[in-house]
This record gives sequence, C-alpha cells and structure tokens, in this order.
Amino acid sequence: MKQYLSGDEAFAAGIRLARPEVISAYPITPQTIVVERLSDMVEDGSLDAEFIHVESEHSALSCAIGASAAGVRTFTATSSQGLLYMAEGLVYASGGRFPIVMMNANRSTALPWNIYGDQRDSLALLDTGWIQAYAQDAQEALDLALMSYYIAEKEDVSTPFMVNLDGFILTHTYEEVDVPEQADADAFLPRYETENCFDLEHPKNMAFSAGPDTNYIFKYKEHAALLRAVPAIYEAEARFAKIFGRRYTGLIETYRTEDADQILITLGTIAGLSREIADELRAQGKKVGVVRIRYMRPFPTQEIADAVKGAKAVAVLEKDISFGAAGTVFTNVTSALQAAGIGIPAYNFIGGLGGRNISHKDIEQIFALTERGTERVTFIGLEGER
Repeated sequence: MKQYLSGDEAFAAGIRLARPEVISAYPITPQTIVVERLSDMVEDGSLDAEFIHVESEHSALSCAIGASAAGVRTFTATSSQGLLYMAEGLVYASGGRFPIVMMNANRSTALPWNIYGDQRDSLALLDTGWIQAYAQDAQEALDLALMSYYIAEKEDVSTPFMVNLDGFILTHTYEEVDVPEQADADAFLPRYETENCFDLEHPKNMAFSAGPDTNYIFKYKEHAALLRAVPAIYEAEARFAKIFGRRYTGLIETYRTEDADQILITLGTIAGLSREIADELRAQGKKVGVVRIRYMRPFPTQEIADAVKGAKAVAVLEKDISFGAAGTVFTNVTSALQAAGIGIPAYNFIGGLGGRNISHKDIEQIFALTERGTERVTFIGLEGER
C-alpha cells in the first residue's frame, strides 16, 4: 500500500511489520518520531509489543540487551549524544551476540551543540561489533527495518544491527513509500528463535568473564560472525526481491562506474545528488561515476576494489572527520585499495558537518579537483573562512 511518509515514519512502519516483542524508548531529536509512532501502534493495538519508556539512552540499550537475553525480538532507537551515551552497552550487545536492531538518526555531536545531520556519531563507533547500514531514502529505510532482523537473527550471525538514517534530510522529509502487507512481511521474516537466551529448564552461563587464554577466541568468533553477515545480506535481499519485488545490490551500489576515470564514493542521502551531477558531467563528456556504500560493517573491501580498479582517481565524500587524521570512510576505502594492490590517487572531501549544505557546485568541484589532483584531505566550502 502506498503511503506518504517521512523517513522516521517509514522506518517505524517497517519495525511494526517485523513484530518486535519489546521496544525500549528514549526520545532524542531527530529520532523521536520513530518511537512516538511505535508507541501509537502499541496503544491502538496494531503492534503487540511491550513498550518501555526508560530514563536514558544507556537504559534503552540495557533494556534491549535484557529483553534479547530473554529470547525475544527487540528494538530501540537513538541519535548523536544518545548513541555515544550507549557506547558501553554497544560492546555488551555485540559481545553477548544479541541480535538487537537499533535505528540511529545520524546527527552531529557536541561541542558546539548542534541538532542537525552529519555521520560522526555512528562512524565513531564502527569498531563496536555491530552491523552498520546506511539508508538512502524512506523506502530503503523501511525495507532495511525488515531485512535487518533477518540478517541479525541468522543463527551463524547473531549480531546486533544499526540502521542509520541521515538526520532531517531523511528522517523528516516525506516521500511516497510502498508499505508491505503484514502477511507478506510474515512470509519474509520468520519467527525469532534462539538458544542464546535464559532458559530456566536448561540453565546456562551468560555474560561471563573470560581471561587471556579464552577471551581472544570470543573476539575472533565475533569478527567471524560479522563476516558471515555478508552472505546473509545477499540471502536476505534475494528473498526480499522474491516476495516484494524490490531489489538491492548488497554492500555497495555502483552507478556508471564501468568506464569511469573519476569515481566518487559516498554513503547516505548525498549519493542521489552525486548521481545527478555524474549524469550532467557525462553529458559534457566527463567519464565519472558514483559508488554508494550501503554497509560500513561488514566493510565492502573487495566490492569497492572491483568497482574502482579501472579508474584513474577516487574521491571519498563524507560527513565525518577523524580529527588529526582523515575521514573514517576514507581510511577504510584506502585500506581496501591498498589490500587489493590498487595504486590510484585517492582524495578525501569532508562536508556536511553540523548539517551544512553540500551543494551542486560543491560536488562539481569535487569531481574537478579529483581530475586534476588536490590535497589529500579537503574541507569543502571553506574558501575564505579558514
């Protein structure tokens, strides 16, 4: 059924279709609408779940961990400072192999205080053992709400999943979304069953300590499970396409890269504008292309290498900076190129911090600078302001 929804509302609609049994909620802009809509659904009976309004983001994730340890499908949501406040709990969730799904509304982090969208919150926490996906539009947000549970709950994955939506640009803008019927969602997503939970009939030790002789084994298994998420992602997408007719492209999405001399790599909503400008430059005879990263974890090392191996130069545009180094996406991309033995020039462009607009002109300039060569790390739009 077609509905006109914001990104937040679309994601909430997808979560309703996934039938979580426990929702732990603490409001924070620009995520609040997700848990507000879910509370409405619980209240009107369209979602049969326990809705728990907790006192902080740390408590929201702690509650989700407890619910998942009890063996039920669980959801929570957050943003920015709230995600950072959860940081301790993130590693408990991944280390405990609890397949919690969490929506994060990407938002700048303090200081200065700012409620607008960049991606420094989630990218700062890439190493906490969660699957991380980045939606481009409201339809993909809804679809990821369903697919995230399928992937996270696979027995050989059993890993928490963070779905990221660009704050305001996606969370608060409206577009037409195809909302599936509940029967189709039920056919796609099986009932959650796990042995990784409390069982009074068969007691087990959970959340225990592990010394130097065994701790590293658990960490290796956690890493291996994230790698096993790759085939689970492709399996989920094939199953999704069969039932709903919408197809996705795995860890990355490529656009006009086959013969491109310059390729722009990015993630999130800015990929749409980047493709439009690539079309305009193609019409002018410029051989350019775009790669959208859909998953930052597991990282698409081979997929990126395959997509750019014929190019003369690569640009990475991101709404993030690892202060004193470069952008986090850039360091991951250049690591992938190095591992594949691809020695082409790579340039990092930082933009959109604190919600600052990335314009048509900015992206044109990125392609131009990439063609002729520039500084390794460039903050776009800073002319005259340094």
